[in-house]
Amino acid sequence: MTEHWQNQREGGGRFAIWLIRAIALHVGRPAARLLLHPIAFYFYLRRRPEREASKAYLRRVLHREPTPAEVIRHFHCFAATLLDRIFLLADGEKRFQIDTEGLDVLDARIAMGKGVLLIGSHQGSFEALRALGARRPDVPLRVVLDKQKTPALTMLLEALAPDVGERVIDASLDGTSITLAMAEATQAGGMVALLADRGRAHEALRHAPLLGSPAPFPVGPWLVASALQVPVVLCMGLYEGGNRYRLVFESLSDRVDIPRQSRQQALDDIITRYAQRLEHYARLAPYNWFNFYDFWQDTGADPGSDAAHLGHRADASG
Repeated sequence: MTEHWQNQREGGGRFAIWLIRAIALHVGRPAARLLLHPIAFYFYLRRRPEREASKAYLRRVLHREPTPAEVIRHFHCFAATLLDRIFLLADGEKRFQIDTEGLDVLDARIAMGKGVLLIGSHQGSFEALRALGARRPDVPLRVVLDKQKTPALTMLLEALAPDVGERVIDASLDGTSITLAMAEATQAGGMVALLADRGRAHEALRHAPLLGSPAPFPVGPWLVASALQVPVVLCMGLYEGGNRYRLVFESLSDRVDIPRQSRQQALDDIITRYAQRLEHYARLAPYNWFNFYDFWQDTGADPGSDAAHLGHRADASG
């Protein structure tokens, strides 16, 4: 439970992920989904850290002790979104019912012509966001992902959808390179998507209340948002069971300002707003939370540190 998320191994490994790909694409989604139940049960039995993390999170969000069936359901929901990732990459959204909420909010920000920063979390399926690219081909979408953290999934992505892989901004690069790539994309009027709920080891963090306790959040994404001076939109791809997803868009800020003289307060304000929306969606769809480690742990970084610089990486590992 004290292990940092960056030290956790990629679940299944390269062979297992490619095996799932082969099964999925050859036997089809309905048959492949039948495998999710034994897979979820296997993880419940064999992956104690993830099991304990699931129980700790569900205890917070459900306000009671979760049953083994609820923990297995949590794993099953995660496995279902991973499986669907294959079909979303291979075939787009044609197999799915993807509803949208707040699309008018996003369209209004796109119309401003400054580019848009889409900020999400490890809740639901960020992959479902790619369906937006097919609906708005006039607005390029780039996604910030850590290729080194999940090499097997990265290879799968690039094999199934090379054009999508080419539009990934690698979060394992140095912070300056990441920021320049994001700036180039937004200056061209495009969208850049990243996840902002996991801080890397030794990254500057700020704490904000989440499900009853302070939780650490990285400051990097918000410093990048301040530097880009573009509208920031919260995005969630909530899995609703079966083949149903719901893309939700909410405006967080038309422009994030982090003045040097009041940096700590400005960071606390925007991160607290972000955390409040994470909590809202965690309570709305509790089994969509896919941070299988002790999210509230002390990572060793100084939560009050003001040493953050634009060069800090904005994490968006898959």
